[in-house]
Amino acid sequence: MKAPQDILKVWNKFNSFPMETLTKAWFYEQGTKQKQRSVSLMKEHYEQYLITGNCFDLTIWLLDEFKEAGIESYPIGTNLHTEDAHVAAIALDEKGNRYLCDLGDQWIQPILVDKCSSCFSEEKLAGYFPAAEVAVQAEENQATINYYRPNGKISKQTYDLTKVSNEEFFLAAETSQRKVGKKPLLECRIFDKGEVTHWEFYNWESWLSTSKGKFYDKEVQNIDKWVTRIHQKTSYDKAFILEALKLYAQRK
Repeated sequence: MKAPQDILKVWNKFNSFPMETLTKAWFYEQGTKQKQRSVSLMKEHYEQYLITGNCFDLTIWLLDEFKEAGIESYPIGTNLHTEDAHVAAIALDEKGNRYLCDLGDQWIQPILVDKCSSCFSEEKLAGYFPAAEVAVQAEENQATINYYRPNGKISKQTYDLTKVSNEEFFLAAETSQRKVGKKPLLECRIFDKGEVTHWEFYNWESWLSTSKGKFYDKEVQNIDKWVTRIHQKTSYDKAFILEALKLYAQRK
């Protein structure tokens, strides 16, 4: 179910990249006509502040890296043009097998979603998603992921594997970047005690998900303390974090 090395080589460039909406709020206030950043601008911001972006930003950047590496890939998405929009990428190996690449949901690595492949399995697998085992149910144009949490909870998510045209994808991206919302979100993968864990900051709460369960952090009311905590988890520029959080505080 693992992707070949050429796909993993590109994917691994993003191992330390969080998914977040802090950049969305910050860039929205910059006054530019276009709200979806180009890859070159994302790289510039990363060098300046170590910031990444939301699922659209990460998917656009990942697709660009696949293109540079000569790997066929394309965007997929659900609920486009709504506040619930989510996008990811499909990368193809030399045999045409499709691998789901979802940086937005902070997957540890891509996973095979072609049922006809001899390597395909519907068994529960570890090492693909932080703090959960996953099992894939695949059809021609969709894949359903079942997530098995350490507390016994089972959830599922269905991906439409149909290619989204570039025109439609970038229109949806622009729409998404204009829907800032009121609740800040940041998710990142953290290697801790021999496993990849998942740390999340959402609506002024934060917690760590591990193979042993979900652990909430101590409550924080002061923005400066949030800046310190987020910086410790992400290495984001502190001045950037402060500015972005103040924008969200004004939206409460």
